[in-house]
Amino acid sequence: MPLLVDGRRVRLPQSAGELVRAHTSLEERARLLRGQSVQQVGPQGLLYVQQRELAVTSPKDGSISILGSDDATTCHIVVLRHTGNGATCLTHCDGADTEAEVPLILNSIKSFANHAQCGRLEVHLVGGFSDDRHLSQKLTHQLLSEFDKQEDDIHLVTLCVTELNDREENENHFPIIYGIAVNIKTAEIFRASFKDRGPEELLRAARALAGGPMISIYDAKTEQLRIGPYSWTPLPHVDFWLQQDDKQILENLSTSPLAEPPHFVEHIRSTLMFLKQYPSPMNTLFPGNKALLYKKNEDGLWEKISSSGS
Repeated sequence: MPLLVDGRRVRLPQSAGELVRAHTSLEERARLLRGQSVQQVGPQGLLYVQQRELAVTSPKDGSISILGSDDATTCHIVVLRHTGNGATCLTHCDGADTEAEVPLILNSIKSFANHAQCGRLEVHLVGGFSDDRHLSQKLTHQLLSEFDKQEDDIHLVTLCVTELNDREENENHFPIIYGIAVNIKTAEIFRASFKDRGPEELLRAARALAGGPMISIYDAKTEQLRIGPYSWTPLPHVDFWLQQDDKQILENLSTSPLAEPPHFVEHIRSTLMFLKQYPSPMNTLFPGNKALLYKKNEDGLWEKISSSGS
C-alpha cells in the first residue's frame, strides 16, 4: 500500500518542494519545525542514535523517554511511529542502502506484539539541504520511494528535508535543522542538539566509517543498549588521512564540507585514530566475542552492566 498525506495517495516522483506545495498540512508543519529554537537535550533518559543506527521503543519503556540524533548535513533523520501502541523508531540514514533500511525500520515497529491494534503508521523525515552534489535530494527521493513501496499504509506527517531545510548565506547553502529528538511518551518531535552521544561514541562511529550497515542498537524488552560484537577490515590509508590538515579532511571525508558542524574534523580524526588503534576489534574490544551491554541507572545515565553471549 502507498505513502499517504492527509489520507490521499502521494504521487511520486515529486521533489520535497512540490509535495509540500500540494499539501498545506506538510508545509505548515515544516514551517513550525524550522521556526523552533534548538533544545539542548541532556543525557537523562536519552538514547542517542548515530549514523547507520536505529533504535525502537515504546511508551512502556521505563528507561528511555527520548530518542535523538544530530549532525545530519546531507543525511536524513527518520522517525516512524505507530499511533496505537506508541512504538517509535528513530534512525539516521545516509543513503548507503535505503532499499534495505526502510524495511528494517518498518519491521522494527512491527516487532512490537500489539502492532495490530487500531492506530496508524506515521513517518517524519527531517534533514538534508540544497547541497552542490544533490546528495540530499537523492536521499529524499530514495526514502519517499521506498516507503511508498511498502505493503502497509504509511502516513507522511512531517517533511522538512532538502530544499525545505535549506538556508543560504554568502551564496553557500546550509541545513536549518541538524538534529531532532522525539519524546516517546508524548510523540512530540522537536529540534535538538546533544552534548552526550555515548555510550561508546567512537566505537559506534568507527563501525559506520568502516562501512558497517544499518543496525538496531537497543532491546526494548530488556531495556538494554547492545553494542557489537563488530568486526571491520582495517581501513586502508588511515595513516595518510591522519597526516592531512583539517582542510584536506573536510574536503575529502565530508559529503558537504562547508556545512559541517564545527566539531566535524576533530570527530573524524578521533574516529580514524580509533580505527588505527583497533584494526581487529573482535579480538580486542569484544572479549569472548560478546556484546557490550549498557542499561540506564537510577539517575537516567548509561551504565555498563556486563558482556553477554553473542
